[in-house]
Amino acid sequence: MRILVVEDEKRIADFLCRGLQGAGYAVDAALTGGEALDHIHSADYDIVILDLMLPDMDGLKVLEKIRNRKLGPPVLILSARGGLDDRVKGLEQGADDYLVKPFAFVELLARVRALLRRGQPAPEKLQVGDLSLDCTRRKVSRAGETIDLAPKEFGILEYMMRNRSRPLSRTMIVEHVWDMDYDGLTNIVDVYIRHLRSKIDDRFPQKLIQTVRGIGYMIEAPDRPERQA
Repeated sequence: MRILVVEDEKRIADFLCRGLQGAGYAVDAALTGGEALDHIHSADYDIVILDLMLPDMDGLKVLEKIRNRKLGPPVLILSARGGLDDRVKGLEQGADDYLVKPFAFVELLARVRALLRRGQPAPEKLQVGDLSLDCTRRKVSRAGETIDLAPKEFGILEYMMRNRSRPLSRTMIVEHVWDMDYDGLTNIVDVYIRHLRSKIDDRFPQKLIQTVRGIGYMIEAPDRPERQA
């Protein structure tokens, strides 16, 4: 899941980014409305956390431009404007939720998760062969056996399972799961794929994670289990 934080106070933006990354999300940050719109036009986000008092434009203008897109992400307004009129106006203009500063991070995280569940058309439980992933509880099992994954491993596996049988490039995986651009040199995806294979494939006859030569990786369940040598 990828989140855009639009906040001009760098201290707050850094706090939000660290907290959300610690919860397993990929996070981009924008300090101005213009920068936020550039991000939104160049990447797909699962949710936008939006401050209203930005240096170059009102956050409601950013919200309007997001809502003008055919497929816009859920928007959580995070603002010091806590009056009833401000909250009503924000919600009426298209915000999905409104949280007033100061705030408790645990509440913000709960609201983010609620919006992601509400806006996610895909099922909360994913299945590929005998591999199951519970997006809500963040649990993985194969053939009934629980598998423990690190946050980034879970993020990669969820992304692959939501795109079952679709080849995913290393660039796509990095940009979706990590808060970074793929520079063509890092082998970070290959390292994490090896970790995932050791946990969900190595002990099972049917291999689910496939290498797509010249592209990257995909996950699919073969029609029949692989023959034992």
